[in-house]
Amino acid sequence: MTHPLPARAAIVATAQQSIARGSKSFAAASRLFDRATRERAWLLYAWCRACDDLADGQDHGHGMQIVADPQARIAEIRAKTDAAFAGQWVGDPAFDALRIVAAETRMPKRFADDVVAGFQLDADDWRPRSEADLYRYCYHVAGVVGCMMAVVMGVDPADEATLDRACDLGLAFQLANIARDIEEDDRVGRCYLPVEWLVEMDIPPGQHMKPPFRQRLAVLSKRLADRAELHEASARVGTKALSFRSAWAVLAAAGIYGDIARRVGERGEHAWDHRVTTSGGEKLGWIVRSFSQARAREGYPDTPRDPLLWTRPR
Repeated sequence: MTHPLPARAAIVATAQQSIARGSKSFAAASRLFDRATRERAWLLYAWCRACDDLADGQDHGHGMQIVADPQARIAEIRAKTDAAFAGQWVGDPAFDALRIVAAETRMPKRFADDVVAGFQLDADDWRPRSEADLYRYCYHVAGVVGCMMAVVMGVDPADEATLDRACDLGLAFQLANIARDIEEDDRVGRCYLPVEWLVEMDIPPGQHMKPPFRQRLAVLSKRLADRAELHEASARVGTKALSFRSAWAVLAAAGIYGDIARRVGERGEHAWDHRVTTSGGEKLGWIVRSFSQARAREGYPDTPRDPLLWTRPR
């Protein structure tokens, strides 16, 4: 018996529910896109969210746990992603969402492969030794998603300069996430602080969350927040290549997430007493502020990207 294929509208509706449950910040910013871009952003988010949840045994980013079969989960993600790019209906709304957005935007498959490679790093119990390792991980789990979002917003995949700026925003988001989630990651045996940083601060392996080391840990979380701010500033310059509404959405998201990094840095050793979030009023404030920023972005100086910033692999 042949089952009818799901309608695009139904998959979009499911994707909208996913972003509403998984990220209030991204959901708020996505409303600023034009309808076509907004729907495609939701579709892409649904795939990213589903992969993350499957890899970590979560439900929309909540309840991360140690899974018993990490390699099998990555194999499932890779197989379903490959099927989606091959134009097949997968039978899983999140991967069918990827099929739609990939076809509608001519998304390069190498970007999706790079995202899956990030999940593979976690499945392999990988740890960053150096700062370069940290950035490589941030690229795979967030920077390349920034590149995919740029394509969703109409950026030519051959426009490497704009993709670099889009990657910067993903890096900023992930550095903020790592700083905020140090305690949560520690509970499942993960640590994304480079070993070289921990050695520099004389923090023994696996002991960074212990009270005697909180002040030293705060130095490292502030370093992450400062790095995030540098990449955020670089990404803002790239919005000149976007339509007004896309720039508005990107600048709003940058401000909302940037506040998370800044707040972690400001709280010091108390950054993990309570999960750092932004309120609805603060999100609205950035939506209003970023409207003016989007209108003024043509006045941004055409400064080249800072050569000291980490650059994604080509």
